[in-house]
Amino acid sequence: MSSNQVVNGKALEYAFLIMFNKEFSSDQNIITLKSESYYNAEKAFYSLDGKHQAELFSAAEVGVKMITRLEPNLLTGNGPLTLSIQKDAKGKAGDVRDVLVQRNEDNWCIGISCKHNHDAVKHSRLSGLIDVGKSWFGFQSTNEYFSEIRPIFYELGELRRKGVKWDQIDKKDLSYYKPILQALINELKRLDLLYPGEIPRRLLKYFLGRHDFYKTIVNRNKKVLKVQGFNLTGTLNQDASRIEPQIKISKLKLPTKFYYIDFVDNSTNKAIIAMDQGWSISLRIHNASKKVESSLKLDVRLEGLPQSLYQADEKF
Repeated sequence: MSSNQVVNGKALEYAFLIMFNKEFSSDQNIITLKSESYYNAEKAFYSLDGKHQAELFSAAEVGVKMITRLEPNLLTGNGPLTLSIQKDAKGKAGDVRDVLVQRNEDNWCIGISCKHNHDAVKHSRLSGLIDVGKSWFGFQSTNEYFSEIRPIFYELGELRRKGVKWDQIDKKDLSYYKPILQALINELKRLDLLYPGEIPRRLLKYFLGRHDFYKTIVNRNKKVLKVQGFNLTGTLNQDASRIEPQIKISKLKLPTKFYYIDFVDNSTNKAIIAMDQGWSISLRIHNASKKVESSLKLDVRLEGLPQSLYQADEKF
């Protein structure tokens, strides 16, 4: 992810935090936790020009109103409403939420994942040392997987030690990207045979995180905010005492079957995984820097979503 995307994403987190405060502070006690993550987001926001800041505030204001229709616990409850921004490390630990809104006395919490002009989900790395099976699914990778990838990553490690840059490598996609991604495809199929019904569900949980969340995607070019509700365990959209949400959203079903795992037509670095329940994702392998490293990154995107997924767009 580019440095601009990181700054814009953090600035959007700050805009949402401020707008939640503005929306509810007139009649509720609000606590804003000012951690290092908060100050980093604040710094990112104020590094942008005034027009950009105004657009993010407008988008966040619309987003807060949209989420309020889904979450009556924002309007009433016991104790103060606490606002916070999570550390980036939480994402690596399986929590993709950026902004948290909670009432501790009610044991109630919702989280928001803030995306600025992109809809990628979790980014991951592949290397000769990373046990994909264990880190993604909780099942150890097979010996076949390591025998396929380790010679390739060993070669990349040698190039790294020599200070080689990617633009100096001829046909890097055929030499490195394609065989590594093919090895991952092979391993997904092997593990699916070893653990029937488990791998599709665990794959999606790994990329979407361990907690339910709302994803907000800002498109500044079209001046549109999209809100999606990933209600995987049923913690979103709850009643508040006797107050029901204005809009009801479904609890989503996780997949148990792979329908298709293979390269996109004519591609050497991108694969599609199609599953039941309407889910499909793409995996694009790429280098993260100009210099050769002994690991490669995966850009993961949701390509297909269940029809029952709540999503709505509004102009800002």
